[in-house]
Amino acid sequence: MQAFDIAIFLHFFVGLIATVNPVGIMPVFVSLTGSMSPEERNKTALTTNVAIAIILIVALIAGQHLLDLFSISIDSFRVAGGLLLLSIAFSMMSGKIGEVKQNKEEKSESVSREQVGVVPLAMPLMAGPGAISSTIVYGSRYPGVTSTIGIIITIAVFAFCCWLLFRSAPYIVRFLGQTGINVITRIMGLILAALGIEFIINGLRVMLPGLG
Repeated sequence: MQAFDIAIFLHFFVGLIATVNPVGIMPVFVSLTGSMSPEERNKTALTTNVAIAIILIVALIAGQHLLDLFSISIDSFRVAGGLLLLSIAFSMMSGKIGEVKQNKEEKSESVSREQVGVVPLAMPLMAGPGAISSTIVYGSRYPGVTSTIGIIITIAVFAFCCWLLFRSAPYIVRFLGQTGINVITRIMGLILAALGIEFIINGLRVMLPGLG
């Protein structure tokens, strides 16, 4: 791989961290798995992150075809995705971790579900619209086979890191406390806002050449 390619994958990896905010999701994971045994909690963590990887890889491979089916240009989707990322970022910076990703009906419904690894943890809390739109945008920006394989590997590495994080979630939440988690969430929100603005500018530059 060239150094430029590695920079692309690192940029995508950091964008996923900011978009998904796994540290901010940890208290939700701990609360949803609080009644489970350590073995069940670890199995749920594995299920969640395997589902995240599958969802994002499918979005990477089939996302452009879905846009073509509805005759949506990638630049329009890039602007819409940027606005969505900004919405999530503002929510994170104001300290609201999950309201944008998961509405009240989905939250109340999830309590009664035995398998919380896929819903709501994998979707919509982690592999939600923001992460999916970011993946589709990167896939369309770098469509080569090498780049696609690199992005898939990046998604797998990201899911693996989240799995390690979730396995130690009870200890990390206890160590950071709610204040520490809130600080990290706001920092991730700021990074996500910058990423969303970049998406919007790049999309508008193509759609409205006069702005360039």
